[in-house]
This record gives sequence, C-alpha cells and structure tokens, in this order.
Amino acid sequence: MSDTGIPDGLRAALTSVARVPRLLVASDYDGCVSPIVSRPEDAVPNPASVAALVAAAELPDTAVAVVSGRERAVLAGLSGLVAPVTLVGSHGSEFESGFAVEVTDSARALLTQLIDELDSIAADFPGTTVEVKPASTVLHVRNASPADGDTALERVRTGPASKPGVHITEGKSVIELAVIETSKGHALDTLRERLDCDAVIYLGDDVTDEKAFAHLHPETGDVGIKVGAGTSAAQFRIEDTDDVASVLEFVVAERAASRA
Repeated sequence: MSDTGIPDGLRAALTSVARVPRLLVASDYDGCVSPIVSRPEDAVPNPASVAALVAAAELPDTAVAVVSGRERAVLAGLSGLVAPVTLVGSHGSEFESGFAVEVTDSARALLTQLIDELDSIAADFPGTTVEVKPASTVLHVRNASPADGDTALERVRTGPASKPGVHITEGKSVIELAVIETSKGHALDTLRERLDCDAVIYLGDDVTDEKAFAHLHPETGDVGIKVGAGTSAAQFRIEDTDDVASVLEFVVAERAASRA
C-alpha cells in the first residue's frame, strides 16, 4: 500500500494511464460516487469525489462520465453534476440526446404490464418498493426481510422477467426489467468513440459494472477498479467510496502534471 492509501499496483497503473493523449475517467454513481443507502433518493454524493470529477473534466484532453443505472434526470438531480461531465443513465442506454435504442409503442405497452406486475409483487412483501424509469422498472428489496426479499426476487425472475422482450439486470438487492437492451459496456464503447479517447479508467461496485469491466482493454492501458467485495473482472480493487475519492484526486493530480 502506498502513502496515498491506493494499492501500489493501482497507483502505478494510474500514473501510466494519466499520460495518454486523451483520457476518459468514468464511474458508477451508487456505491462509488455516493455510498449505498437504504432509500435510493437519499444517495448524496461524496463532495470530494464530485470536486475531483469536475476538476478532471476541466483538464485538457480529459473526458469525465458517470454511468449509472438511474434515470438520467434523477442522476443529474442527485449528483449535481453538469457539463462538461457526461451523465449516462439507465445502465448505459440513456444519453443527453435520448435513448441509444428507440423505445417503441409496443415496448411502452410492455413496460406498463411490467410495472403492474411488480406493483402486485411488492404489495405482498413489506419493505419492497417499485421504481419506474422511462424504459424500465425496478424492484428494490433492500429494506425487506432477507426471506421476503429473496422470495420477491424469485417471483420476478419466474414471472414478469420471463416475458419475451424483457431485458433483466440484477444488482445488490434489486432486479430491473427493461424493455430495451442496456449495457454499461456498450456505453463505454460509445463514449470512447465519441470523445476520441485513447484509454479509459472505470470504477464500479455492482454486478452491472461487470459489463463495463468486460469492455476495457488492459493490454492497451485501460484501468478497471472494483469498489468493495465480490468477484470481478476488474484488475484492481479498493474498499469504499472514500477510496474512490482518493483515486479520483490522485488521477487529477497525475493528469494535471502530465498536461503541464
């Protein structure tokens, strides 16, 4: 462990990637920029991480993005982040210009059915809640008893999640049913191409972030950082959201030095 609190191997990788001509720094929101909380609407960002993201975005040849499962408008309101930071919502499918995939009338009709079925399931299990997004709906079970949460999730898997045209994303105490395909990995590919970046740093904590890690190219300098416990395809691991702030601040310092 280095004196920055960042593992030595990660520190070396960040120092190296900070020197590429054009860099993309990207992160998940919940569990990375903001701690995980019982009520999703209370997910306040770590001020140090927000300051570092803004500082990175103001550096020459440096792009910054937050890629979240949240609806983009909600992500913007919670984080307080604005351009030049790019916000991508709905697990990588919702950009400022709209959804990467068209939400058709038939998809909207399917979404209405899914919402009704999740509402019915949630009514049977105290502590479970349903979140509605423009192209998906989510069952949250974090505040239910473990037994109720497990049973509710299984009812979703064997019920509405099995419908044709439904795209399933499972995370920590949540299951999301989308009527369009979503992928944080595809979002990173899109950002890399649109912003013409030579390398990517990505921080993520959840199962959904594994799609992003799978689209990184460590052999050409990309750096994937898993936040917290759990199996991951990321090359590096840190413990919590305070470590995320330390990593982002370190990247800003190294990037600023390389651009000077």
